[in-house]
Amino acid sequence: MATSGALTRWFRDQFARQELGAEETGGVSAYEILANEAALTPPGARGLVCLPYFSGERTPINDPSARGVFAGMSLSHTRGDLYRAVLEGTAFGVRQNMEAMTGMGAVPRRIIAVGGGTKNPLWLQIVSDITGLNQLVPRQTIGASYGDAFLAGLASGVIQDRTAIRDQWVEIAQQIEPDESRRDVYEQTYAVYRDLYPSVKGAMHDLARLGSF
Repeated sequence: MATSGALTRWFRDQFARQELGAEETGGVSAYEILANEAALTPPGARGLVCLPYFSGERTPINDPSARGVFAGMSLSHTRGDLYRAVLEGTAFGVRQNMEAMTGMGAVPRRIIAVGGGTKNPLWLQIVSDITGLNQLVPRQTIGASYGDAFLAGLASGVIQDRTAIRDQWVEIAQQIEPDESRRDVYEQTYAVYRDLYPSVKGAMHDLARLGSF
């Protein structure tokens, strides 16, 4: 996916500037405040769906001219609703990718989460709830650079045994299981998410073109 953490950072920077300023002077994390607000919103974000294509999108739609969308907004929606829709939108993108993998015969059995998003328990739970898969969180959540270091160790001979990545380098600290009580609402919301992009693709491309002037 083209955006996940970058999208939550954009949202924080645009819509939580006061909280971000307070954080910089020793206050509570702006991300934590947003997550707490989103946690007060029920699954489905009270009828909001976010297409997280704010930098185009790679798999599975492979469309650099795709653009972000918030659909279903009303005057009753809050910042917490919008932030939950962002978190759910990225999770729907994960599910769509996994469905594409399944269609090619590579059926995912679990998710291993790394990166800054692992600091957000709500986001982790949302991903498991939407994908229906268990999610493992390693104690060391650095992603690509940690794997690069392991590959460099193998290439240089510092690491002799390939199984060390499993037996020594990666220690699972937490497992998140999907909450089955949220399945129905997420199935219905995911159907809207999946159908939304084909419905607005033409308008997205027109806006991407207009925005480039």
